[in-house]
Amino acid sequence: MIVPGGGISLDGTRWVRCKPGFLLPARVLSRLFRRLFLAALADAHAVGRLAFFGKIQDLHRREAFAARLAPLKRKRWFVYTKPPFAGPEAVLAYLASYTHRVAISNSRLIALDERRVTFRYKDYRRSGQARYRTITLSADEFIRRFLLHVLPKGFHRIRHYGLLASAGCKANIARARELMAAPMPGLDPPAAHNTDDPVAPPDHHPPCPCCGGRMLIVEVFARGGSPRGPPSSGAGIRI
Repeated sequence: MIVPGGGISLDGTRWVRCKPGFLLPARVLSRLFRRLFLAALADAHAVGRLAFFGKIQDLHRREAFAARLAPLKRKRWFVYTKPPFAGPEAVLAYLASYTHRVAISNSRLIALDERRVTFRYKDYRRSGQARYRTITLSADEFIRRFLLHVLPKGFHRIRHYGLLASAGCKANIARARELMAAPMPGLDPPAAHNTDDPVAPPDHHPPCPCCGGRMLIVEVFARGGSPRGPPSSGAGIRI
C-alpha cells in the first residue's frame, strides 16, 4: 500500500502535510491489525472455510478453536516499520515488479515440450553468478505454480482510493501539485528586491526537478558540518 504523506484540506485551499518523520502510530496499528486478523479468522471458521488435519483436526470444533485464539488476543503484536533503504523510488520500483509483470517472462524460458518446461530462476540463498540457475518441471507442475500468481475472481491487482481514485485522479493530482508548489504561510520571509535594479525579479526558491513542487530550506549546514544522523532506535514506533 502506498499512502501519500498529506492531503488536500476539506475546503480545497491548502495541502496538509503530515508531521515530519511521522505517518502512523505503530503501536495503535499493531493492536488494530491483531483485532482485525483474529476476527477474520473467527469469521472464516464460523462459515467452514478453514480445514484442519492431523494433530490439529480437533480445531474444527468452535470451542477448541476459540480456546486456541484466546491467548493470541493477549499477546503483543508488532508492526515492523522503518524508512526504505534507497528511498521511495526503490519502493515504487519494487512494487511495480509485482503489479506490472506476469509470473514469468518469455525470456526466462529455455526449453519446453509436451511433458517438461525448463526455465531460469534466481536463488537468493547464493551469491554472485551462482545464484542464476535453471530448473525443469513437469508441464502440470509448471502450470500449477504459474496459476498461483493469477488473482481469484473478483480481485483487482491495483485499487485506487482518495486522491488517486479513478473518477477524479487527474484533477486531484493537478490540484495537489498546485497547492504544494504554493508558498507556505509563515515558513519563508518575502523575497527582498534589489533596490538598485527595479526591474530585477524577486528571489525565489527553484522548483523541484522531479515533481515541480516548491523547494523549501529545511536545514542549513555550517562549513565543515554534516547532516544529522538517522532517528534513534527509541523512535522506531514511528514511520
